[in-house]
Amino acid sequence: MTGEINTEREMQPTTKETSLVPRVEAVCCGDARQMGRTQGECLRAKIHQALSVLTELEAFRLLKPRWMTRRFFRAMAERKAGRFLDRGLTGVLPDTRERLLGMAEGAAVRPKSLYLLNAMEAVLSDLSRSCVVPAVAACSALAVTGKSSGTGEAILAHNFDYLPVIQPLYTLRESRPAGKLRSLEFTAAPLCGTVDGINEAGLCITNNYAFMTDAKHAAPTISMWIAEALGCCRTVPEAAELLAKSKRWGAGLLMLGDAEGRIASLEISSTRSALRSPSDDSDLLFHTNRVQMSEMIPVELDEGAVYSDRAPQALRDQRVHQSADVRSERLQARINVAQRLDTEQISHVMSDHGHHDRPSAETICMHSDYWHTTACLQLFPKQRKMRVAYDTACQARYEEFQL
Repeated sequence: MTGEINTEREMQPTTKETSLVPRVEAVCCGDARQMGRTQGECLRAKIHQALSVLTELEAFRLLKPRWMTRRFFRAMAERKAGRFLDRGLTGVLPDTRERLLGMAEGAAVRPKSLYLLNAMEAVLSDLSRSCVVPAVAACSALAVTGKSSGTGEAILAHNFDYLPVIQPLYTLRESRPAGKLRSLEFTAAPLCGTVDGINEAGLCITNNYAFMTDAKHAAPTISMWIAEALGCCRTVPEAAELLAKSKRWGAGLLMLGDAEGRIASLEISSTRSALRSPSDDSDLLFHTNRVQMSEMIPVELDEGAVYSDRAPQALRDQRVHQSADVRSERLQARINVAQRLDTEQISHVMSDHGHHDRPSAETICMHSDYWHTTACLQLFPKQRKMRVAYDTACQARYEEFQL
C-alpha cells in the first residue's frame, strides 16, 4: 500500500440515500475468509433476495428439463455448480474460494447456493446449445485518452445492460485484501467477483459480456479474475498479461485503463484472448458485445445465429448479434464527428437513443422489453475516481467516489 492513500476513510456519496442510489455497502478487509464474511453479513438481505430472484428468472427456468420439478432442478444445479466451480478455484484462486465460503457464513446460506449464483455468469453466457439466452446481456463501453480526451487523461465509460429485476442487487464494495491493492468495485451482492472496478494504483477494468462457443472447463469466472487483477496489478500491461494467462471459465470484452494514460480492449474467452490497442491516429476505443480481433472470430457465436424457442419469449427469433452490431455502428458514427471528449460529451454519447432519438434494444442507452441499461459508470484512472448511477444513461444522476 502506498502511504499517500488514507485506507481508513469511508467512501460515501453526498446525496440522500435510497435503494437505487449507489453507496459503498461493504468495506471488506483482511484475509479472504474475513473479506467474504464481511460481505455476507453486510449484504445478507440482498443475497437472500438473489436466491429468490434466480428461481424466477425466465432464462434459468428455461434450462430446466420439462419433466423435472423446479425444486429438484435447483438442487441439481447447485450440486453441479458447486462441484465444478469448487474444483476450478482450488489450486488456481484459493483465496476466491475462501472468500466465497466466508460469504456463505456471513449471509447464513449454503455454500453451494452461492456457488450457483457465482457460476451463472459463465453458464448463461454459453450460447453454443440452441442459443439459450443468458441472463447476461448487452453493454457498451468507451475509453479515451491523450488527444481524444478533453483532459488528456484516460477516461472509461460503461453502460451495464442487464435485467431490471437484478438492479436492486447491485452494490459497491471496497476491498482491502491483506498484502494487496485496495479497490472500489461495482458488482452484485452475491458475487465475489467484480463487474467494474478501480484500484489504488489507478488500474480500471470494465466488463462487457461476449457470446463464445469454445469449450468450458472448471476454472474461475471472468469476474473473479477481474477482482484478482485489481488486487495484484497496477497497469494495463500487467492486467492484460495476468488475464490472458489465467485459467478461466466464460467470456468477455474488458476495457482497461491506467493512471499513466494507457487504454486497451481485451477480448477473452475460455481458451483464447487478444488485446486491442488504439490505432496510431486515435486515442480512443469502444466495444459492445462483438469481438474485433481475427484470433477471436472463430470461437464467437455464428454471425447469423438467432434465439430459439428455448430463449425467453421477448427474444425468440431475433438475431443474437443484432443489438451489438447496431450499437457498434452508432458508436462509430458518434465518434466520427467528435474531437476531444470530456466527461459531459462522453455522457451524451453513452445516453444516445439513435439517429431518430427512439430508445430501443438497439440503442447505446438501451430500453427494451427484456434488457435495459441498468447502471452507468465512468472511471478516471489518474484521479482514482469512479462515478456511478443505477439508471439508464439518459436519466443518470451520478454519485462520485474516490479512493
